[in-house]
Amino acid sequence: MGYNIAVLVKQVPDTHNITGEAMKEDGTVNRQALPAIFNPEDLNALEEALKIKEKFGARITVISMGPPNAAEVLRESLYRGADDLILITDRVFAGADTLATSYVLSLAVKKLGHIDIVLCGRQAIDGDTAQVGPQTAEKLKINQLTFVNKIVSLKKDSITIERSIEGGYETLSSKLPVLITVTGEANTPRPPAVKKLLAYKHAMTPIELESLDESYINANEITDSHAMIKVWDHREIEANPEQCGLSGSPTKVKQIESIVLGVQESRKIENSKAGIEALISELLKEHILG
Repeated sequence: MGYNIAVLVKQVPDTHNITGEAMKEDGTVNRQALPAIFNPEDLNALEEALKIKEKFGARITVISMGPPNAAEVLRESLYRGADDLILITDRVFAGADTLATSYVLSLAVKKLGHIDIVLCGRQAIDGDTAQVGPQTAEKLKINQLTFVNKIVSLKKDSITIERSIEGGYETLSSKLPVLITVTGEANTPRPPAVKKLLAYKHAMTPIELESLDESYINANEITDSHAMIKVWDHREIEANPEQCGLSGSPTKVKQIESIVLGVQESRKIENSKAGIEALISELLKEHILG
């Protein structure tokens, strides 16, 4: 028995070194100002899919919505063990909020046909909303299990998981199909496999193949390992352009401010018993300690 699994992944700006250029005037992310990385918790979701594949058998389709260069996270998924790769890219998708994004992703999953499990990260580090997964499940009209840190068991048509809640954990079960959002504590994602990297190092989208310089590769040498990444636009998934991108996004950024935290007051505390006692006394008086 094998499962059909879809994993939703995203290429995101690396938010570890945010600058004032990280946002555009229209409130959308300036993706050119920051290096792009694989969204961390999406890697955890992919790892869960790979574990299911190893234990029960599965075909894993990884889907990413983004600009053409988002194909890089799909290649990374292939190097780790994914089977099929789909890049959803179209100018009409630009500027999408979570509602428009989940609309597009749900249509892509539907186009795949029968899917037993949809996996994605709990949230993306560029938005931190944790909304896309649940909204996609709602549009697919399937059950959802969120904030999952462990898959306890998987049977023919049901799954049991452990999820994080405030102050602890809870165990839940659901019938398949189901959408699961995975947290960073679920696992340690495996690195790319060297053999797969060497075998599929030329995996490309049709867009990338068309733009290749003739000196890079001979047309007669193009094999199945080259054109491995499918590309779907809004026509392929039969999406209404009015529900995509900025036009389909009710969330609007009203104002952006760059806030610089500066030191307004500093004092040197004497490194002595009297100095420390004075500090503690002041903190107690201000109800900072108590």
